[in-house]
Amino acid sequence: MLRNLLLSMLLSSVVISNVIAAEMPDIPAINPDEGRLGEVRRVDDPTEFKVCADPDNMPYSNSKQEGFEDKIAEVLAKELGKKLSYQYAYYRQGFLRNTLNANRCDYVMSTTSDNDSMRTSVPYYRSGYVFVYRKSSGYNITDWNAPDLRKGIIGIIGQSPPTRPLADNNLMGNARPYRLQRDLNFPPSQLIDDLAKGDIDVAIVWGPIAGYFVKKSSVPLVMNPIPEYEDKNVKGKENWNISIGVRNKDKARAEALNKAIANRQADIDKILEEYGIPHSPVVVGDSLEKKAREKSVGEKVDKPI
Repeated sequence: MLRNLLLSMLLSSVVISNVIAAEMPDIPAINPDEGRLGEVRRVDDPTEFKVCADPDNMPYSNSKQEGFEDKIAEVLAKELGKKLSYQYAYYRQGFLRNTLNANRCDYVMSTTSDNDSMRTSVPYYRSGYVFVYRKSSGYNITDWNAPDLRKGIIGIIGQSPPTRPLADNNLMGNARPYRLQRDLNFPPSQLIDDLAKGDIDVAIVWGPIAGYFVKKSSVPLVMNPIPEYEDKNVKGKENWNISIGVRNKDKARAEALNKAIANRQADIDKILEEYGIPHSPVVVGDSLEKKAREKSVGEKVDKPI
């Protein structure tokens, strides 16, 4: 009975995804039978740079290829002499299963460098979480001890790494949590939009999302990096190396990608700057999983979102 219920839920989610896709002509619907025995399966094309991407997740990507990931993919595809193409799916539960692991595409443009569900490239940038607040508030927030953090409502993604120092500093009473898995009824800018409207007083956001929407905001906003916290608690790690993911078996693809990144790093950095993405030098060998095992064996570590 449970198996039938789970199967029914899975089929329903596929139907919903395909209905949404059908309403957006640039997004091909995913066939749930693709790859099954006796059914059609994509044949790998060595001339193709096929990216697994979200059709509506700026500043990363969209179906019009306007995101910074789209622009970086374009640079790398050109460097590798490949034609750029996409398989779109919403970046939600099951994304990897239905895209990369189903062989429908070959590259996931942004993932943490120590993500063991994929083989990851060399890091091509590093970013972290930030405090954001309205300039008119007069706040001065650069760390968790700032008195101004206790004056208003703090918007934060539930279960994201900054919730750990937020709790450790007894600030949960000020928090307004937002969903870890984005509600597709709201734009990716939801948290910054609410800050600009005055619904919250401080936003704690992953840097690439904050930087892009702060730059576009008609309300003047201040953005400050959150100090690293992993030495106090590994679950509160704020800064992450970011890589491109391929399937674990795709060693040759990853090696070619590493060379392309090295050759075009200056172009990648320029794109990050154009989109307002806060970034810092990559820390070679940085691995939260390794540190987590050393400090707290068996603890689950939250990744950025």
